[in-house]
Amino acid sequence: MGIGKKTGNLGHIVGGKAMESTGKALGNKGLARRGKAEQVRGKMKQAVERGRDALRH
Repeated sequence: MGIGKKTGNLGHIVGGKAMESTGKALGNKGLARRGKAEQVRGKMKQAVERGRDALRH
């Protein structure tokens, strides 16, 4: 996995965690759900990249 994609995926995960925490703190369920979805998006992209790397090597 390239360093650019890796940091981008981690950015989605960290940003999603921040959104989720903010949403929970403010009582905003929509923001918390969007944050959770953003985390899942980052984790899924990371898993796809790992799979690609496994097939290449």
